[in-house]
Amino acid sequence: MSCSGNLVWDVNKRSIGYNDPNAVRINYLGRREFVQRLKLEATLNVHDGCVNTISWNDTGEYILSGSDDTNLVITNPYNRKVKATIRSGHRANIFSAKFMPQTSDQQIISCSGDGIIYYTHTEKSPDINRQCQFTCHYGTAYEIMTVPNDPYTFLSCGEDGTVRWFDLRTKTSCTKEDCKDDILINCRRAATSISISPLVPYYLAVGCSDSSVRIYDRRMLGTRATGNYMGRGTTGMCVRFVPAHLSNKSCRVTSLCYSGDGQEVLVSYSSDYVYLFDPNNDQARELKGPSEERREELRQPPVKRLRLRGDWSDTGPRARPESERERDGEQSPNVSLMQRMSDMLSRWFEEASEAQGSRGTTRPQTRPTGETLGQGCGWPVSTSSSSTVTAHPPSTSSSMESSVVTGTSSGSGAPSSSTGPGGSRASTAEPVLSLHYSTEGTTTSTIKLDFTDECRSAASHTDPLCEAGGASFSSTQGSTQAQATAQASSVGDCSERFLLSILCIMCACVCHRRSAAARIQELFRRRKERREMEESETQNIRRPSVKMVYKGHRNSRTMIKESCFWGNNFVMSGSDCGHIFIWNRHTGEHLMLLEADNHVVNCLQPHPYDPILASSGIDYDIKIWSPLEASPSFNRVLADEVITRNELMLEETRNTITVPASFMLRMLASLNHIRTDRLEGDRSEGSGQENEDDQ
Repeated sequence: MSCSGNLVWDVNKRSIGYNDPNAVRINYLGRREFVQRLKLEATLNVHDGCVNTISWNDTGEYILSGSDDTNLVITNPYNRKVKATIRSGHRANIFSAKFMPQTSDQQIISCSGDGIIYYTHTEKSPDINRQCQFTCHYGTAYEIMTVPNDPYTFLSCGEDGTVRWFDLRTKTSCTKEDCKDDILINCRRAATSISISPLVPYYLAVGCSDSSVRIYDRRMLGTRATGNYMGRGTTGMCVRFVPAHLSNKSCRVTSLCYSGDGQEVLVSYSSDYVYLFDPNNDQARELKGPSEERREELRQPPVKRLRLRGDWSDTGPRARPESERERDGEQSPNVSLMQRMSDMLSRWFEEASEAQGSRGTTRPQTRPTGETLGQGCGWPVSTSSSSTVTAHPPSTSSSMESSVVTGTSSGSGAPSSSTGPGGSRASTAEPVLSLHYSTEGTTTSTIKLDFTDECRSAASHTDPLCEAGGASFSSTQGSTQAQATAQASSVGDCSERFLLSILCIMCACVCHRRSAAARIQELFRRRKERREMEESETQNIRRPSVKMVYKGHRNSRTMIKESCFWGNNFVMSGSDCGHIFIWNRHTGEHLMLLEADNHVVNCLQPHPYDPILASSGIDYDIKIWSPLEASPSFNRVLADEVITRNELMLEETRNTITVPASFMLRMLASLNHIRTDRLEGDRSEGSGQENEDDQ
């Protein structure tokens, strides 16, 4: 066996082909000094956008990468030369791309944010390749998974909650509308990551947005195309894993990975940590629910901060928690426009929250004079454990694209009178919209609408705008309330739909209109019944407990945050702080920290047999790491500082919603409509008063 002092020489001999390719891996990969001698060996500048997916071919000779620039690139990392750049045909960011096994690296499967899957042959023309597309998923397609030693079939998962199994021998494209032919599993919630056991490939792990990891036996499953589709999400399920503290929350699974021997599974959660579990374990059948204190915390969630998409100020090696910046009085003159706009949005909510607190619990019956949400908008917003929006009913409904809201009724009761004392309408009262955010995780938020007496008209009319959004409204004793749940598809897209839905509801509902509550109540009654049935059907399914947890990194800003095994002794993950974290697999000890991106490290892929690591993220490049340092080097003090900051910033980002800049423009436009209608209403009231005085 080589001694540690010859590591650099052994790596160099490998690169020139002098040594057997497996020699360095066998000699060094299981040793602590190996990871502590990692050094940046090469940077591959082959893309013009964030690199969201990287994968090695079977021999480890080439890297396949996909990016926001919608190109697929095959690169030789040893000589830094590009073998092929392929215009994929995707119109959205590429999220996953894989070589099909045993095809001489000539066939590629890729998927993107618009849900389209492309089957690309490197030897065929772009026009032919663009015809080989599958448009079956609706919503984002998150991951492609090939089957070991199978050149014909692959699986995909997406926001629509389905895992689909495609066979290229039967078809190489599918553009059927609302196609259900190839659905293998319908999870009924977003399926965000999948992984296949390398030694027993009929075991399929699926990570969902409800914090669960489900393992299925594919031998018990089928599709409509094969003629044996079962139709239920519990068929074939043999394992269901949920960390105990996430049992009542919805944290998105951003990565799943089987160990090389198939005996353990690594799962990474958004806004949480990385967990290791043994699928054969069955020690957590009775998951403990949250304590009474925790239930109260769930009922009183923290305030959500608004962040504009494109504001990466809280990412990267030099990012600092807000508390630390405020303590140090840090005021940078070069703050980005995105960060300033994000701070402005949050400040509006915070100022309105303080104003709401100073008014106490009694709701004023006169129009407030303060205008805290935008200059002259007249729409104060309050957020303590909720956000309260006071707005005059607009005369017209704004058209809100991408508004996806599903409603839940908060109870029913006799409607209240819409008139004030003496039979006269309380014309000075304004509708108040309370936004109560649930803490069921990054994928669900709850909007609670609470109207003043003016809006307590007892009607249940169907409004096209509300009906399209799926919001339900029901009266309660003493006040009219409504709740709506915005299902998040991603950190960015869901937040846009969530907040646009607020405007949709505001424009459509403060005008004394109601959607068909009975239809929505029936929908949620069926959904509840399905959940209860699923719970009863999974009573005999193994429920493993957590075997090890790995902490210190930060995973909240992106939909893709890979964690993986490296050999038998190491586990690693990317992070929002721009570092690669490497832990001891068996003890959870933090062993190495590598600065690998100016913002976020999303992808990590070890070489199939050499001690080489490829990483990518928000930067427009791929970085190659090898154990080239002359001696082991690990700055424990710096690592502890980074971990402490990550913990603080993880708490901050748990309470943050990312929205696109277009949302702010739409919101300001809607506020301008409200302000205009309010002024017109004031003028009309003034004219009516003058006429009464004249009489």
